[in-house]
Amino acid sequence: MSIDLMKRLGIFVVLVLVQGLVFNHIHLFNCATPLLYIIMVLHFRRNHPRWAVLLWCFMMGLCIDVFANTPGVAAASMTLVGLLQPYLFELFVPRDSSDDLEPSVRTIGMGSYFLYVLIIVLVYNLLFFTLETFNFFNWMQWLMCIGGSTVITMVMVMAIEGFRK
Repeated sequence: MSIDLMKRLGIFVVLVLVQGLVFNHIHLFNCATPLLYIIMVLHFRRNHPRWAVLLWCFMMGLCIDVFANTPGVAAASMTLVGLLQPYLFELFVPRDSSDDLEPSVRTIGMGSYFLYVLIIVLVYNLLFFTLETFNFFNWMQWLMCIGGSTVITMVMVMAIEGFRK
């Protein structure tokens, strides 16, 4: 097994356990839940096989669904974000960059990385809370959950990226 695979598997296990045991029990103002496990999707390299990205994302979502008792919601949302990630990353990468570029503040810049993370987190939260609610009778609560979770997840992802620097 390669070092990259072992590192990714370790990050996978840590993110699932932290989300399942800690972050799933945090609901700020009864609407904002930190969804930190999405950081797994953000750091796939440019030349990573797309089937592997989809498989990792689906398995992450499935494990989160087991912990959170949300049947298929996180798996579907993570799979969609895993499908979109390579295409979104290409929007922010300079054309003359290397093929094995990993998304980070150092490689694509602060503004581009922030926008890249914002789009992925927003798409994820939009689909996640739409599937979880599955009705629009309380649309203000739905919007507050999407907005609050997006903000708190963005703050946590950018803080972790600051430490990675």
